[in-house]
Amino acid sequence: MRVFLTGGAGYIGSHMVKMLGERGYDVLTYDNLSSGHKEAVLYGELVVGDLADKGLLRKVFSSFRPEAVIHFAASIVVPESVEKPLLYYRNNVCNTLNLLEVVKEFGVRYFIFSSSAAVYGMPKEVPVKETAPLAPINPYGYTKVVDEKMLEDLAAAEPDFRYVCLRYFNVTGADPEGKIGQVSKRPTHLILRALKAAKGELERLEIYGTDYPTKDGTCIRDFIYVNDLVEAHVLALNYLLEGNKSDVFNCGYGQGYSVKEVIAAVKKVTGRDFEVRETARRPGDPPVLVADNRKILERLNWQPKHNDLEFMVKTAWQWELNRRF
Repeated sequence: MRVFLTGGAGYIGSHMVKMLGERGYDVLTYDNLSSGHKEAVLYGELVVGDLADKGLLRKVFSSFRPEAVIHFAASIVVPESVEKPLLYYRNNVCNTLNLLEVVKEFGVRYFIFSSSAAVYGMPKEVPVKETAPLAPINPYGYTKVVDEKMLEDLAAAEPDFRYVCLRYFNVTGADPEGKIGQVSKRPTHLILRALKAAKGELERLEIYGTDYPTKDGTCIRDFIYVNDLVEAHVLALNYLLEGNKSDVFNCGYGQGYSVKEVIAAVKKVTGRDFEVRETARRPGDPPVLVADNRKILERLNWQPKHNDLEFMVKTAWQWELNRRF
């Protein structure tokens, strides 16, 4: 099957490319390399291009003739989205619109979209269900809501077009073979920052708030291993191929770890101590953000294999120590 994959040179996308390639899919990666790396694309063809370039998109679709699209490409740093909202609306919304117009033009029927738990904002109930109100609190989250709405409206207008939106929680870990992993010039993810502190690349690790109504006063998050996440994409594609209707699924394990628990796991796995500084809360951080994942377990028969914080940290640490690019 021919799969057109945007953002396949990035962190999650490159793991998707690897899994599809290993399973015999014909995959083409389309990436502008603004944050991705060509060395991360281990299977198929890489076309270096921007989603703003509809002429190039049409040319690639015309020659490759994809049967499905998996759309990872997006700007994802929440604080940056607050500082540069128009950049996020242009990249995450306008460029997704360009892609969908070309998808419609070439009659591609199946679309898998990388959404985010950021669409929920500060949910009133946790674990949070897919039916919870969409109430994002930053431009990044709003862009994902707009994209989801575009997909919903397109599917309503085009009966042959169907999609799945996967709302990611906190993705972490790396390829267990050490071939690919997370690379960031300005890391914002907790586990990656903790690993950088363990390596000595950061002077210290900050904890933003220790007075939350949680077991140890720090925020609790649902961490999901990257390969379990990309497996969900394969299952979502199969779900559509079997004739099922468009749908939305949370991608998380349904349980959470506190910031202090994550730091303790990083120190244990790495065998290294590092300075941790407690600072004030950041605006907009919910105390607990955990997925209600019953829907994906039942509908997609998703069977996560690596719901183990130390395993996730270990794979990320191995990659961090032996990074190839």
